[in-house]
Amino acid sequence: MNTLVAVSIAPFGIGDELAAEVAEVVKVIRASGLPNRTTAMFTEIEGPWDEVMKVVKEATFVLANKGIRTEVVLKADVRPGFTNMMTSKVEKINKILGGENEHPQKA
Repeated sequence: MNTLVAVSIAPFGIGDELAAEVAEVVKVIRASGLPNRTTAMFTEIEGPWDEVMKVVKEATFVLANKGIRTEVVLKADVRPGFTNMMTSKVEKINKILGGENEHPQKA
């Protein structure tokens, strides 16, 4: 069953700058071959439920297996009969907005 998840997997209690540890997590997700997209707060992963959850587990344990306390925040959208939700949801919103896409943040 196709599943779209937004997941944040991050070390907990190891300092202020976590980019290196988060990069290790994202590397596992990207290596999975499943469609994914990383933003400032979450990484989205789409695919069959079991495959997506396997990737979430592997990405979580890349830190936990090092003895790092790891926090996981996950939101899932299980929608039977739908695929490519990661992009189609955004495309629908942009179409309603007259083709406008996100505006870059002003400095």
